[in-house]
Amino acid sequence: MKKLCIIAALALVGCAVSAQQPQGQQRPRPAQGQQPPQGQQQQPRRNVFDPTNPGAHDPVMAKEGDTYYVFTTGNGVSLMTSKDLKTWTPAGSCIPQCPAWIQEKLPNFRGNNFWAPDIIYYQGKWHLFYAASAFGRNTSVIGHATSPTLNPESPDYKWTDQGCMIQSVPYRDMWNAIDANIVIDENGTPWMDFGSFWNGIMMVKLKDDLSGVATPEEWRNPCRRERTYGLDDASAGDGAVEAPFIYKHGDWYYLFVSFDACCRGLQSTYNIVVGRSKSAKGPYLDMDGKDLATGGGTCVMKGNGTDYVAVGHCAAYTIDGKDLLVTHAYQATDGASKLVVREIKWKDEWPVLEW
Repeated sequence: MKKLCIIAALALVGCAVSAQQPQGQQRPRPAQGQQPPQGQQQQPRRNVFDPTNPGAHDPVMAKEGDTYYVFTTGNGVSLMTSKDLKTWTPAGSCIPQCPAWIQEKLPNFRGNNFWAPDIIYYQGKWHLFYAASAFGRNTSVIGHATSPTLNPESPDYKWTDQGCMIQSVPYRDMWNAIDANIVIDENGTPWMDFGSFWNGIMMVKLKDDLSGVATPEEWRNPCRRERTYGLDDASAGDGAVEAPFIYKHGDWYYLFVSFDACCRGLQSTYNIVVGRSKSAKGPYLDMDGKDLATGGGTCVMKGNGTDYVAVGHCAAYTIDGKDLLVTHAYQATDGASKLVVREIKWKDEWPVLEW
């Protein structure tokens, strides 16, 4: 597939946050169906927290008051804060105890290492979405919690469990219930886009209060990559796409997704591609006019081989008049995953990202 890369000169300043508790960095999740090769497994790094360049995995961001909050994969969904996007402070975890419903739906799930959060302010409160899963399987659920504030020092700060949004089951579903993102369409209707491997990225319409899937159900499949015919349906397969994020800019909705392999340290090949549509529901076309649902995708960011070998799982926001991309990248020195915040530039209504 042709991928047109819009990449300018490559130089990275690590504006970072950690997918970790203050005591030490959590092991990032492998991509679905992509375990590291034998002899190349990434070991947990017990690094001392570096406030100017800590680790991160699957970051999303919000700003409340004068403080930026970044949520990442980690025990209970890890949280960090910053006043300037340069120096970060660990702020604990959002969901320290695993909700009972997760144990009921996923009896083999242990601990509370939740993946790939999303955060949105909607109808007067903050909504946090996250996944519980098993490596390489679509034995997965997406959970939901709410809080009136993001500030852990506020007396009102408390994440209240709102239960399960969706669940994927092997041999029943050809999609994976992880990597959730919430988007409000042009009619004010909320949707959840999500997915990893299998048949790619899915979208489902939500109830007006984000409490669950709307009825009658409405589903879409806006992005997928070719999957080898004949693979066992329980296998993640080889259609390596995940981590969707839909961002509105001007008259267009932009669907960012990540192609190829995450979580392999120096062997990671993650890269960010995009398509755009006048409707949040799609179809999303790349710069060559190819639909992402049929394998299209224009590359907007990839590793430069010098500082970072791969980059992916991004989110995009307009904050204080600036369009920002938040993502993680794997250092070329040691394969460690670091958070990157970059301003998005635009050319002919397409995003341009500089290292």
